[in-house]
Amino acid sequence: MRYGVPVILVLVAVVHALPLVGVLGAGKLAQLYGTPVQDAGVELLLRHRAVLFGLLAAFMGYAALRPDLHRLGLVAGLVSVVSFLLLSWLQRGSALSAPLVTVVRVDGVALALLVVGLALHLRRSH
Repeated sequence: MRYGVPVILVLVAVVHALPLVGVLGAGKLAQLYGTPVQDAGVELLLRHRAVLFGLLAAFMGYAALRPDLHRLGLVAGLVSVVSFLLLSWLQRGSALSAPLVTVVRVDGVALALLVVGLALHLRRSH
């Protein structure tokens, strides 16, 4: 499985790149998350979040090409996905929009991929 970890990193990088369109403004953010963004401060924070997701996606894509960065790329992806899943689980009493439920599901798949990637990486390292 020489290409297992790089393929997983690229797939999860693509998942993390999708929110980058949110940088285009409140309309795109509302499409992404199914929640209207009416506060200018919240819009700014969400647009900045989109930029950070783009940076994470770029790093994970780069890490896919560099075996010495595989572990760090996997850990970065795991921190992102696990933190979102944990936060959404802690908020389980409130109804999430359909697009956010989709994000939770996609992050669940990304988590499974990252766990497999980490197992492959650790197996190759030993």
